[in-house]
Amino acid sequence: MSAFVTYLPVNARSQCLNMVQNHSVSIQVVNPRRTKHGDFRKFQDGRSQITLNKMENPYRFLITFIHEWAHWLVIQDQPFRAQPHGTLWRQTFKEQMLPFLRDQIFPDEVLGLLAKHMKNPKATLDADPPLALALKRYDPANDKSFIFELETGTRFQANNGKIYELGKLRRTRYACVELATKRTYLFAAHSEVQRV
Repeated sequence: MSAFVTYLPVNARSQCLNMVQNHSVSIQVVNPRRTKHGDFRKFQDGRSQITLNKMENPYRFLITFIHEWAHWLVIQDQPFRAQPHGTLWRQTFKEQMLPFLRDQIFPDEVLGLLAKHMKNPKATLDADPPLALALKRYDPANDKSFIFELETGTRFQANNGKIYELGKLRRTRYACVELATKRTYLFAAHSEVQRV
């Protein structure tokens, strides 16, 4: 279980290890999944498991761990009645994240945005574009572009392997046409895609 701490920011490791010691929850680091950074499961036999994607961004890893840890804590108090990302989870997530909101753990550009995000946390960091963009600066370099950097009409491949053509911005998302089906899909401005 303690192997997960090697993915965390150095100054958060002992604190996270102290949190999980003496608790009956399995924490596993798994190969990256396309649709999520982590998850929490409670099995019928009573076992609990948190899985976290391997990632080279320690700040995203820490936030993901605290997000899933909050799910585990909520299940301990309200095993049947709690909404997955409802009021109780948001309150628990805020309480658990608060001790980590320090400049010894997060860089300044992430810390301010994260503190603002934690006033009313969302189910996913991608729902907070400024924070998502700040965190992506600490991901490994790649040859992808953000959708907002592309010109209208540019063709790109999304993470699902399908090819799209960039359309116009509709409030906060871009309308993009999948070339194979001619169907329109909406993409967040900070989605990372591969030009084709």
